[in-house]
Amino acid sequence: MRPVALIVLLSIAAVGGDDKEKRFTVDPAASYPGHQTIEKITIAAIPYTSEDQMKIAFGKANPYKYGVLPVLVVLQNDTGKALRLDLQAEFVDPGNRHVEATSADDVLYIGASTKPPKLRGSSPYPNPFPHGPKKGPLNSTEIETRAFAAKMLPAGESAYGFFYFQTQNMPGSKLYLTGLKDATTGKDYFYFEIPLEKER
Repeated sequence: MRPVALIVLLSIAAVGGDDKEKRFTVDPAASYPGHQTIEKITIAAIPYTSEDQMKIAFGKANPYKYGVLPVLVVLQNDTGKALRLDLQAEFVDPGNRHVEATSADDVLYIGASTKPPKLRGSSPYPNPFPHGPKKGPLNSTEIETRAFAAKMLPAGESAYGFFYFQTQNMPGSKLYLTGLKDATTGKDYFYFEIPLEKER
């Protein structure tokens, strides 16, 4: 009985170890190859395109399979001041075409429509979507809970989350990000143009 029990315990420990390895985690912004620092604000942008990335971040949902590129944004505030975040994100392809971010709530409906996504300045899907049962294959809790939602960022703190774009990732693409302000004075910080490098 004891050898069998030991084997069972070792199997459980091995499975637990695998789960830990696959847990969704975020590193400091400056540690990613695709990052930019301006006025002591560091922002990283990481495109998620692989099956492994999708499983770790979104479980069974695979946005990229349905023409939606999730971009993880990690923001570090070393300004010594609190920041107000009214972030506006755009995907910029090598031909300088801009694609606006699609809200997480709208992403939940994608895949339920037969109309394919198109690369253009705004979402090719009706907006707002009809509010009813969300039956699309991207109807996943993680799509909403992992979306970038922070509105304030204290000094010395970091925030992260996904922006979603109805496009395919292409070499030489960038994330264009605006909407960072000094929380006290309302001063706008410079825009960021972050190269979309693959996750390490």
